[in-house]
Amino acid sequence: MHTVWKGAISFGLVHVPVKMFSATEDKDISMRYVHKVCGSPLSYVRKCPVCEEEVGWEEINKGYEYEKGKFVLFEKEELEQLSEQNSKNITILDFVDLTEIDPIYFQKTYYLSPDQAGANAYRLLLEAMRQSGKIGIAKIAIRSKSSMAAIRVIDECLAIETIFYPDEIRPISQVPNLPENAVVNDKELTMARMLIEQLSSPFDPQKYNDDYRERLQGMISSKVAGEEVKIAPARQETNVVDLMAALQASIEAVKPPIATDPGTTPKPRKTTRKTAAKEATAKVSGEGPELEGPKPKRRTTKSKKTDTGS
Repeated sequence: MHTVWKGAISFGLVHVPVKMFSATEDKDISMRYVHKVCGSPLSYVRKCPVCEEEVGWEEINKGYEYEKGKFVLFEKEELEQLSEQNSKNITILDFVDLTEIDPIYFQKTYYLSPDQAGANAYRLLLEAMRQSGKIGIAKIAIRSKSSMAAIRVIDECLAIETIFYPDEIRPISQVPNLPENAVVNDKELTMARMLIEQLSSPFDPQKYNDDYRERLQGMISSKVAGEEVKIAPARQETNVVDLMAALQASIEAVKPPIATDPGTTPKPRKTTRKTAAKEATAKVSGEGPELEGPKPKRRTTKSKKTDTGS
C-alpha cells in the first residue's frame, strides 16, 4: 500500500512513530468526456479569461475571494508554514467511548503501522486501548488540511478515522419539511416493528455488493465485444396509498417458507386416557386453547315396560 503520511502518535510524553495507509478505496468506474464527432477524449485547459492564454502550474497561486472579484493571494510556502507545526504529529487529546460519537462525524479511515523502532510503543498503545475499550480523540493535518480524528483498534492494527469539526455539521433545523407532532397509528407501528424484527440479522458486509457497478461492467464488456446493448424499461413505481396493506405485504414477503417435506411434518401425538381427560376438563373450564363450554347432553327416552298384570 502507498504511504499517505508519516509522523508519530503522542499521548502524554509517549511518542509512537507511525506510517499511514488508506484503509478504503474508491471502486467507482471512472469515465471521461469524449467528443461525439471524432471520439477523442476532451482535455481541460487552465485559461485566463483576461489574458486569453493558457496558464502553466508555475504561474498559479491560491487565493481567497473576500469580495466579489477581489482576492488575497497566498504563496505555497506560506500555506505550508501554517500546517508545519501539526503536520508530523497526531496528538491524542482525550480518550472516550466509541458509542458517544455519532456516525455523522466520520469521514475517512486510515490504517496506522509502526515506523522504524516504534513497534514496542505501538503494541503498548494498541493493547492498552483494547483493554480499556476506549478510543483516542486527536488532531491531525493531512496535506495541509487540519481535522479531528478518532484512533481505535481494528483486530491487531491501530486505525485512525478523520472526523468533522462540530461547526462543519449542518444543523437539523435547516432540513425542510420535517414532520412536527406527527401522530403514529398504533396498528401501523406494530406492523412496522414486526417487519423490522423479521428483517433483523447480524451485520455481514460480505452479503452486500455494488449492483450498479456490476451491471455497468457487464455493459462495458458487451460493448467492447461489439454486442448491441438493450436496456429494459424500469418498472414504474406507484405511490402507496394504503400503508397497512404495504406493511402486511412486506411482512408476508419476508416470512420463512413453510416446510413441505413430509419427513419434517410432526407426527400426531398419542392421546392417553389421562391426557384426554385433562383436555376435556380444560375445554370445560375454558383454560385450554378451545374455549367452548360443555355440550348439552342429549336426553334419551327409556321405554316403559307394560304392566300385564291383572
